[in-house]
Amino acid sequence: MGRGPSIEGRKNAEDAKRAKVFTKLIREITVATRAGVADPASNPRLRAAVDKALAANMTKDTIERAIKRGSGADGAGEEMRYEGYGPGGIALIVDCFTDNPVRTVADVRHALTKHGGNLGTSGSVAFQFTRCGELVFATGGDAAKEEKVLEAALEAGADDVVNEHGESTVLCAPEHFETVQQALAAAGLESEHAGVGMRPNNRTAVSGEALEALTAMLDKLDGLDDVSEVYHNALLPAEAGE
Repeated sequence: MGRGPSIEGRKNAEDAKRAKVFTKLIREITVATRAGVADPASNPRLRAAVDKALAANMTKDTIERAIKRGSGADGAGEEMRYEGYGPGGIALIVDCFTDNPVRTVADVRHALTKHGGNLGTSGSVAFQFTRCGELVFATGGDAAKEEKVLEAALEAGADDVVNEHGESTVLCAPEHFETVQQALAAAGLESEHAGVGMRPNNRTAVSGEALEALTAMLDKLDGLDDVSEVYHNALLPAEAGE
């Protein structure tokens, strides 16, 4: 009679998954430190990264070591951005933090070419995205909740609120992100996700083989330790309501 996965096996799988999440969070903290200052109180990007790490139960010692590394006190890598195309002509921006750019660009290029994509030159797809602050709230299509988010966001100086797929996404200029985030929190609204990133100006629907290849590509990129963020302009079936 066959046996299912052992408790130890499941625990090892969970530990491995947790370790990968921690690796991403540590890189995010390190990058945020290098992009600003080592004090979360004066560095909104760092503060957001630390909050996310604490929510994932990362210890303060681990967080402090990541900040120390990012400040250059413990030797650090550099932030790199790669642009390219995926299956179906989908535009991709891949942000990385690495101590070995030669290794990282080879890994990113391999992930793209293996799944029908290709690495482009700097600026080849960036014009298809806009850097902005995003705060996502789970409103579940509730009109009253959506109205509450809209009122608080616009009063705080946000540019727009997009309601779709049971979520309300607040958009704002990067320099207003912290103010908007604080105002929404003060209004009793807790975001599912918040940060400053690259938002596509338009999305392209993908399906069939192109969708399968794109999903595999995104999974591969997400699995690379050096990759911190991946942005794309694909409209996935779940987002299209299919």
